[in-house]
Amino acid sequence: MKTLKYIIPILLVSLFSCSSNENETDATGVFEATEVIVSAEASGKILFFHIQEGDELQKNQALGQIDSTQLYLNKLQVEANQIAILSSRPDIQSQLDALDREIEKAAFEKKRIEKLLKGDVATQKQLDDIDAQIEVLRANRKAKKTSLNISTRAIDAQSAALEAQVDLINDQLRRSKILSPIDGTVLVKYAEEGELTAMGKPLFKVADMDRMILRAYVTADQLPEIKTGQTVKVLAEFGKEGNREYEGKITWISSKSEFTPKTIQTQDERANLVYAVKIAVQNDGDLKIGMYGGIIITK
Repeated sequence: MKTLKYIIPILLVSLFSCSSNENETDATGVFEATEVIVSAEASGKILFFHIQEGDELQKNQALGQIDSTQLYLNKLQVEANQIAILSSRPDIQSQLDALDREIEKAAFEKKRIEKLLKGDVATQKQLDDIDAQIEVLRANRKAKKTSLNISTRAIDAQSAALEAQVDLINDQLRRSKILSPIDGTVLVKYAEEGELTAMGKPLFKVADMDRMILRAYVTADQLPEIKTGQTVKVLAEFGKEGNREYEGKITWISSKSEFTPKTIQTQDERANLVYAVKIAVQNDGDLKIGMYGGIIITK
């Protein structure tokens, strides 16, 4: 009987403690992170792939390489074709210079004949003939220039088409490199060095663990108390270690209600419909994906 006397108060304290913990937060949820599944953007053998699960990555960090030998050889071939085509590009000015010298020579001859004509040494027919010769030379120069311009534009167009092919191959060469799209931590590695991969095949999953997101659920009665940009207290559950407090900022509030997820227990158990809320929390290194947490809305 004496033992029972001490057990009952302990049970009451325990029950009161559990009740207090349940009412400690206004909403609860699970921590998430921005996760990216990186897939291959080229097909071929993975020449090297130097990452392990848990590695910290930097954005655009080179992690591996997919065999691109055939692409590189194709690029060399296209560039050689481009050089060959450009070598046949005519030098317009040098070809027109020869006609310009003939026109200048004819113009000089015309002036000489005009002087001789004043002294009755030359005839009008000679002057008419030199004028006709100059007109023919000028017409030939104009036609030559037009023809050379057309030929040049055609060669330039072919060169531009080959240049576009080179740009396309360069883009494919860049895509054969395996890069990290974000700063983050490797969660899963799906491929290994030496394997054959294909375009679209997953290679690894990376997550931004520095900025965690707590997806919590609030009732309709709590909606008027929150707004995007609002700062709230976040309590992360660390099992036997208890709760740890963080500062969080509401970044998103769902515009549609949904049924309470089975893994989430809201404080108002009578409410079947809840609204999802995302709270951004700066990670100190201890928060993990899937951990439970809650928020305290400042009244």
